[in-house]
Amino acid sequence: MTDLAAKHRTYRLLSPFRNEVYTSDPANVEYILKTNSDNYGKGGYNHSLLSDLLGDGIFTVDGEKWRKQRKISSYEFSTKVLRDFSSAVFRTNAAKLANILSKVAVNNQVVDMQDLFMKSTLDSIFKVAFGVELDSMCGSSEEGTKFGNAFDDASSMTLWRYVDVFWKIKKFLNIRSEAKLKKNTKIINTFVSKLIRSKIEQMNNSKDDPSMKKEDILSRFLHANETDETYLRDIILSFIIAGKDTTAATLSWFVGMLCKYPHIQEKVAEEVKKMVDLRDVTNFADFTSRLNDESLEKMHYLHATITETLRLYPAVPVDAKICFADDTLTDGFSVRRGDLVAYQAYAMGRMKFIWGEDAEEFQPDRWLDEDGLFQPESPFKFTAFQAGPRICLGKEFAYRQMKIFSALLVGCFVFKLADERTVNYRTMLNLHIDGGLPVRVFPRFKI
Repeated sequence: MTDLAAKHRTYRLLSPFRNEVYTSDPANVEYILKTNSDNYGKGGYNHSLLSDLLGDGIFTVDGEKWRKQRKISSYEFSTKVLRDFSSAVFRTNAAKLANILSKVAVNNQVVDMQDLFMKSTLDSIFKVAFGVELDSMCGSSEEGTKFGNAFDDASSMTLWRYVDVFWKIKKFLNIRSEAKLKKNTKIINTFVSKLIRSKIEQMNNSKDDPSMKKEDILSRFLHANETDETYLRDIILSFIIAGKDTTAATLSWFVGMLCKYPHIQEKVAEEVKKMVDLRDVTNFADFTSRLNDESLEKMHYLHATITETLRLYPAVPVDAKICFADDTLTDGFSVRRGDLVAYQAYAMGRMKFIWGEDAEEFQPDRWLDEDGLFQPESPFKFTAFQAGPRICLGKEFAYRQMKIFSALLVGCFVFKLADERTVNYRTMLNLHIDGGLPVRVFPRFKI
């Protein structure tokens, strides 16, 4: 796709079933996501492929269903209660991860950072979404690990549907990839339903208890009298896929890039050291307690390095919509009703006509002005968080989580790749590193 995008900013792939239009032109992206966004949505095609895993969640629906969920989710993300609660969860789990890495460093072991990030962000999003301790990071919850593995495999099988023209036949016969998907979605649904019923029972038993906090997302939905189990499952699973895989994958690529460019790793570490008062720090929890909003906002180079990671390794590499009525894009390219129309975030990050001659190079400084302050780009050029009416509601939520984790880890440890293998991606809904990210970890200073 990247090779094709370099030759043709917009191109069409013909097939006997459905034509597919791919664009890397920021003007087209703005037209699709903002100017004429009502003409481009998930449609029945995307819904049919995604609904077995995500149901009628916000990532699979259009119209009134989407507007209702968007409104509720938008309100939740803007509340100080959720912001404070989630930040506390991120600090706790970042400290847990640092403790694990400290033991790894002492024993000179190789560790898969992607696996640890996936477990850590899963623990975080479960605490934020359900108010429960999953603890898959420490391996104390077999059910949690089973859920995490099932979720990853179901994501992979769901994406496979986009290229497997026989998936409906396989689903009808319950064979091969579709049999795997059915098995994994059953594990997911059983686990989530159990949590929802448990939370409902817990809230019913504590109705008159004023000390019962309603900080997690599920409690807040139940408090608002949302009790349809299927509806709650769909919303919560959408939060999980948005909050687990995206941040974990980005943090993994971030560490991978820092291993590849040690001078950038040192520059991030120096900024953290400069912006955080490390006097009298005796443990990792002490360190994270000093990563407040004020100190994180001052870390412009860290923010730029995470953003540069997202430019080259966006968590959602291709985002597809369905065209609802014949249309003409900004560049004059015609699209027809029923066409799949996608913008290519992964390819766009590598286009010289967008980013200049050094487009394929990892350069965090491109995001900083002459005073070293972070300067954002147009969301139609940097598409990692979408744009327009469907722009990612959890953008600041995600940055906060990634900055807390990365500031602590890079501030306390040096990361080096365990081998010289080429880091490549696994084809999934989100951009995971294929085979994980094995690294060696060395302490920066003693805690």
